[in-house]
Amino acid sequence: MSDYTLGEPIADTRAPDGPIEDRWDSRRFGAKLVNPANRRRHRVIVVGTGLAGASAGATLAEQGYHVVQFCFQDSPRRAHSVAAQGGINAAKNYRNDGDSVYRLFYDTVKGGDFRSRESNVYRLAQVSTQIIDQAVAQGVPFAREYGGLLDTRSFGGVQVQRTFYARGQTGQQLLLGAYQALARQIDAGGVEMHPRTEMLDLIVSDGKARGIVARDLVTGEVSTHLADAVVLATGGYGNVFYLSTNAKGSNATAIWRAHKRGAYFANPCFTQIHPTCIPRSGEHQSKLTLMSESLRNDGRIWVPKQPQDPRPPQEIPESERDYYLERIYPSFGNLVPRDIASRAAKNVCDAGFGVGPGGLGVYLDFADAIERMGRPAVEAKYGNLFDMYERITAENPYEVPMRIYPAIHYTMGGLWVDYDLQSTVPGLFVIGEANFSDHGANRLGASALMQGLADGYFVLPATLNDYIGRGGFPALDPADPAVAQAETAVRDRLERLLSVRGTRSVDSFHRELGHLMWDHCGMSRSAEGLRKALDRIPELRAEFWRDVRVPGTGAELNQELEKAGRVADFLELAELLLLDALVREESCGGHFREEHQTEDGEAQRDDDRFSYVSAWEYGERPVLHQELLNFEHVHPTQRSYT
Repeated sequence: MSDYTLGEPIADTRAPDGPIEDRWDSRRFGAKLVNPANRRRHRVIVVGTGLAGASAGATLAEQGYHVVQFCFQDSPRRAHSVAAQGGINAAKNYRNDGDSVYRLFYDTVKGGDFRSRESNVYRLAQVSTQIIDQAVAQGVPFAREYGGLLDTRSFGGVQVQRTFYARGQTGQQLLLGAYQALARQIDAGGVEMHPRTEMLDLIVSDGKARGIVARDLVTGEVSTHLADAVVLATGGYGNVFYLSTNAKGSNATAIWRAHKRGAYFANPCFTQIHPTCIPRSGEHQSKLTLMSESLRNDGRIWVPKQPQDPRPPQEIPESERDYYLERIYPSFGNLVPRDIASRAAKNVCDAGFGVGPGGLGVYLDFADAIERMGRPAVEAKYGNLFDMYERITAENPYEVPMRIYPAIHYTMGGLWVDYDLQSTVPGLFVIGEANFSDHGANRLGASALMQGLADGYFVLPATLNDYIGRGGFPALDPADPAVAQAETAVRDRLERLLSVRGTRSVDSFHRELGHLMWDHCGMSRSAEGLRKALDRIPELRAEFWRDVRVPGTGAELNQELEKAGRVADFLELAELLLLDALVREESCGGHFREEHQTEDGEAQRDDDRFSYVSAWEYGERPVLHQELLNFEHVHPTQRSYT
């Protein structure tokens, strides 16, 4: 995959024309409706039960559709959305501090370094206010201020307080709200739930997505499931880097197999580095732990002014500390966007000012906040996060500053979708982090939960209605060649993985891939490093299929077989990610090419050449389709947070 061809441009034809504030209303009014009595005749497959998937499944079933839903966890409640800590954005303006739908729209487009669609982002800002009302009605225990109103706090990249939160457990509480709505429909028979079941292929018949092939992870049984539409809500691909803040089970198999069936993959190189992660502790660590960005509200980030300072942080006086974010970006200080905070941390560590083992860390200090607010107030806001940090590091952050370092977190890239959230395969809808649609080259903090719930509760139910309402779903025979071919492909792939019987573990291949990706396509990228990785990946993939060892059989619980299939997909996706990063010869957001930076070391975009979405079509030589981005309301400028 070292080469590619340039294909025809691609365009989103679903977004209406006219004033941006009217487009979503216009699209909903123009959408076909389905009689409630007729909805019962239609089956919709939803893969994934995180915030996007659970909210979509519950809402579609409430509308009357028969939903067939899948998750590889033992319960929908175990989806990775539970790990989201800090909050969810919404333009409610409860603080009366100048926030608005337009400002949330503006901040999101700017924060994404002008590489996202205006229409999608404006809709997200509009719908954000409805999400909070929905969650409160479900009983989500958002924090409240003294007067009883919902409390808010700030996140990076903004100068207003629009982030609603439930201590450091916002994702978990929102998922429980969506899960209880889903559970209601499971009990009522509207949702047919398949836990511990993994999607392994997409069934495309007559050019439309009509079902999936799945494997029961307990018994090993491979089965096909047919429907009139398929919804993927399977999250991102951050684990291609091996070490990330994602759960170990998080993977890209569903979207990658759909990509190989015709769904274009958009902006794969747009991966997010989170600046507030507990530094790695050893070579054989299996994942990284995130500390919420909300901590940057009251914590101050610094390093010693003396390189390789051996003193404990409490013994370093104020005059010998460099609060480098406050110094470089005085307007935003510690609340600059994630990409900027991450690169700044890397820069000070590379210059020899880092702290902790290997000098790969900076301090996140709460001494000033404790003195100003008192320890009880800090405990009330962040107590569970402080407890988690102490359990992992054996250091008390009330007494000793936390140590943090950037890590792979979120992926802005994903399957290409139009304004309706439909992929290039008709009938295949993609929601949440699995699509590319809203965040451009960098996601602002607290926007992931907002997008997942916006897609699942409000956007998808309207646009999928339109697709179903336009008809064209003849009964699909389980013996149809497309069904048989997809199932045979899955069985053959499983058998091939089991038959190698090599000498290397799956994890050893994954770890080597992760090192390659982090070293050459992590916080900074260069043409030389990307080409080096592109040369090595095909060799590593060949070694995998020649020497991987997967013990056991396919007719049982076999977690090594699960991992092997996922790592095989990562080995293919990684090559496309690297190619996309090589082709995009500019720096923007989390994609930082060393050859393209300002004199101050900031990202240097090339709007004339690269103001487009990269939409990749699968093939031996991938085909790049470009979707040009037009900015009518937020004109691209050099981002400044000083």
